[in-house]
Amino acid sequence: MNFGQRQLMMGNEACAAGAIAAGVRYFAAYPITPATEIGEVLSRELPAYGGKFIQMEDEMGALGSCLGASAAGVKAMTASSGPGITLMQENVGLAAMAEIPVVIVNVQRAGPGTGTIDQTQADVMQARWGTNGDHPVIALAPSSVKECFDLTVRAVNLSERYRVPVYLLSDAQVGHMREVVTLPRLEDVRLVDRPRPTCRPDEYHGYEFRTPDEVPPMADFGTGYHYIVQYSVHDRDGFPNPGKPAELAALLQHLDAKLSWHLDAIVDLEELLLDDADIVVVAYGTTARAARDAVVMARARGRRAGLLRLVTVWPFDTARVGRIIGDARRVVVPEMNLGQIHGEVVKATKDRRAQVLKVNRVDGCAVTPQEILDTIERGLG
Repeated sequence: MNFGQRQLMMGNEACAAGAIAAGVRYFAAYPITPATEIGEVLSRELPAYGGKFIQMEDEMGALGSCLGASAAGVKAMTASSGPGITLMQENVGLAAMAEIPVVIVNVQRAGPGTGTIDQTQADVMQARWGTNGDHPVIALAPSSVKECFDLTVRAVNLSERYRVPVYLLSDAQVGHMREVVTLPRLEDVRLVDRPRPTCRPDEYHGYEFRTPDEVPPMADFGTGYHYIVQYSVHDRDGFPNPGKPAELAALLQHLDAKLSWHLDAIVDLEELLLDDADIVVVAYGTTARAARDAVVMARARGRRAGLLRLVTVWPFDTARVGRIIGDARRVVVPEMNLGQIHGEVVKATKDRRAQVLKVNRVDGCAVTPQEILDTIERGLG
């Protein structure tokens, strides 16, 4: 792994490099196109950094083993695509309820079912609501090979900081794209470690809800601190605690507060040419590349267009997105799905004058700048 050097890389390779740079030392997965290269690279490279790679019997086992490694104090990651992510959902719920940090890379492919290996962005809602119940989750969407590296590092840091599962919502296009990138030196990469207890073992509670920032310290298994990794409703030591409405409400509100109290630190939005824009394109992932070109083309035609790129897809900061869109008369949301983020943008523009339009493709092909430009200009004089 050539850190600190300029090189030609594919997105999946950059993701693997980002995992190493972020301190991931355990990776378990089951092969699936278009995510397999991440595991291939890490199977070669992780041992040189003191890490472990294992190919599990299936995707559910892969995420389960990552949760075990994480509970023992190791930064852990898995990678798959839509069909495999579907099989992981029970363990996503376990990670959320037991507050175990883990990163899940989804190099999206068209579905449903096994679908096809063509590119898509149709797993956006799966990332948010794939497992049952109200649960915390973060999802980041890279739009370039370099961002596959940068956002993998950020995903690991966020997962550790807030003790939540974090998705990297890549896709077949950016995962297999090759671009020239310069990776930072390892010593220049900012790392975040989970909060660990400073109290005596007999004073420790693994799920202490009412901490100053709602993120309780997490002790590594085997270090003398005792708590239960608990999938069910539980008290602060992990003992099951069903049938008590007040305790259930407190637990779920705690899980939500870990993210909702920290939106400014978690949510990353990129703004381009929005100062005077009355037409706003809202895009994410690789579709944002076409959206950027469309905005530049629209400006060349005298349209006051701008781009709002969702680097963080979940949590979706409805209030902030609404403020940025402001009094725009038209909002265009291009996606490689049937309109999954479009609905969130509609919520953000409620009670505003904006007309919110879709640009959708579900044929395994990328949305083009021209398609976005045509929608920007539809019906305008």
